[in-house]
Amino acid sequence: MTTIDTTSEADQSLKAKHRAIWASGNYPKVAAELIPELGPVAVKAAGITAGQRVLDIAAGSGNASIPAALNGARVVASDLTPELFDAGRAAASERGVSVDWVEADAEALPFADNEFDAVISVVGVMFAPHHQQTADEMVRVCKPGGVVAMINWTPEGLIGQLFATMRPYAPAPPPGASPAPLWGSESHVRDLFGGSVTDLVLERRTLTTPPQLTSPQEFREFFKTNYGPAIAVYNSLAPDQQAALDSDFARFLSNSSARISDSPARWEMEYLLVTARKA
Repeated sequence: MTTIDTTSEADQSLKAKHRAIWASGNYPKVAAELIPELGPVAVKAAGITAGQRVLDIAAGSGNASIPAALNGARVVASDLTPELFDAGRAAASERGVSVDWVEADAEALPFADNEFDAVISVVGVMFAPHHQQTADEMVRVCKPGGVVAMINWTPEGLIGQLFATMRPYAPAPPPGASPAPLWGSESHVRDLFGGSVTDLVLERRTLTTPPQLTSPQEFREFFKTNYGPAIAVYNSLAPDQQAALDSDFARFLSNSSARISDSPARWEMEYLLVTARKA
């Protein structure tokens, strides 16, 4: 088990930067328009049923929390970025369900040991910088025999490769931080959870980009406008570097093996579905 000093000045500064990144742009729009299917997929894979107590970590605006609540579960949606909660509360109210929204660091969760029947995360907790600490916390708060379920972008998939395209332009990560797409590697996930879980199942799946993103340029502009990590990279660049990244972004999307049609342009986004039981 790895322990990170989450109270250190350096760690607090890093978390403040992460919070600012995810508060920028419009992540609720990304969740609603690009990946609406993923929350229900995670909830189904976790077997969430009425009466269970469920924690959704890095929940954002609730794309997994709300489907879990619709199944009758008692859901806590936690996130480092509470700026996303207003959109989540509005969506939950519109669907007629109740969700508890709690500001929380995935690497130091403010919950007791063995508190939840299921612990889930949909392309969220993978962005916490210290992977082992995060995995340990997910297991710690889950009841023995309870389910841990995650959806993570794979390094080889479209979103993982978009991060690789941006990486040469991005500021260097802080020491000890691991790349988010590693959570989509089967061997990395096995190493992180080790003997703390049983019945670990790792399944690669894909979803298709929505029909309104009909060209590489539209896809790029959607990310630049709405997706916090992309916004942060662009904001760190001089105008000539922004133009270079624009070209690399569009070139990657045009040539990507994940592109499955040209008119309109559509891509498959690969993710890793992770399910396990706490030992």
